[in-house]
Amino acid sequence: MEVFDITKEEQNNLLEAVAGVCLWCFVLSICLLLLWFVFYLVVGDWVYSIHSRWFELSKNEFERLSYYGMAFIKTVTFLFFLFPYVAIKLVLRKK
Repeated sequence: MEVFDITKEEQNNLLEAVAGVCLWCFVLSICLLLLWFVFYLVVGDWVYSIHSRWFELSKNEFERLSYYGMAFIKTVTFLFFLFPYVAIKLVLRKK
């Protein structure tokens, strides 16, 4: 008897649960990204003034860090949440 002896139905249920978690993580990450973008547009100068007191940052460096940070979050969100969700759904569809 194997340790991981599960039925196809249990396997499908597990994959559905993992797909659901991936989808919710994707949605929440996109919400975080949109919040960051809106926050940057509305109070970006205020945030820059605070951070420029703590760190020696030019306005250009601050904008670049914000842009790279948003690009990183977007890349990670698609790579770790959306693509696995789509792959799991494709596997479940074939069954």
